[in-house]
Amino acid sequence: MTKIAQAAAKRSRLQRADGWRWTGRIVLTLLIIFTVMPMVWMFLTSLKTGFAAMQYPPQWWPAEPTLDNYWRLLDPSSSMSGDFLTYFWNSMLVSTATTVLAVAVAVPAAYAFSRFQFPGRGFLFFAVLLRNMFPAVVFLVPLFILMRMLGLVNTHGSLILTYLTFGLPLAIWLLKGFYDNIPIQLEQAARIDGATRFQAFIMIVMPLSTPGIIATSIYSFIGAWNEYIYAYTFLSRQDQMTLPVGIQRFFSENATDWPGLMAATFMMSVPVVVLFLVLQRYFVRALTDGAVKH
Repeated sequence: MTKIAQAAAKRSRLQRADGWRWTGRIVLTLLIIFTVMPMVWMFLTSLKTGFAAMQYPPQWWPAEPTLDNYWRLLDPSSSMSGDFLTYFWNSMLVSTATTVLAVAVAVPAAYAFSRFQFPGRGFLFFAVLLRNMFPAVVFLVPLFILMRMLGLVNTHGSLILTYLTFGLPLAIWLLKGFYDNIPIQLEQAARIDGATRFQAFIMIVMPLSTPGIIATSIYSFIGAWNEYIYAYTFLSRQDQMTLPVGIQRFFSENATDWPGLMAATFMMSVPVVVLFLVLQRYFVRALTDGAVKH
């Protein structure tokens, strides 16, 4: 009877575990559907004509799918194309410059907070994070006045500096966590083998902190790519506008070009999705690479 009871108890535990696994799969599937459906709706709307998009009750699948809305954005002979491509490259320039500068500054700063002991270290690290305790809109007017005094209004430099200011605190905090988890003994072993501190940092710490650097890069890029309030405030020249501000052209006093707006918004989301899909394999590779010294 004891063996039979143990077998029954084991079978019951396996059934409960299997039930929890299926529950988790169902919840995960619902979350994926909830996340993906807006993108699907946006893409399907971009394939409709203006009349079809305004039909009621709305139809998910377009009766006569068309790519005219995308051709209007990409056709060089279209006035809409020139504006959209200008906005696109402006956003790409600002986001890329912000990402490169954020990583270039955050990597040595986070390493210094992680490895070095110096007076005021704790207070300075707290001061770095203090900015994130306030909403970004609080700094809108002071930053606008500062940028006007520096002569940077209506330039991409004003956005790059602003996004760098907002992105650096979290970037430093993220990277410091990665450096804290890298055993200092690995650097000490490299120093014993004759490497300088800088060489140990480049050859040991940098490869092991690849996930943190990639996460910081993605965070900085997406934050700059999607930002609207500061871009709308600092830029008034059409040739300097970024995508979040530029796509307002699809709105007018009399009507809204919903298919064109959805096409532009869908294309705006493509670089971010591609960036994540391309870089996610580096997350896995960096996390699985060993730190064994041969």
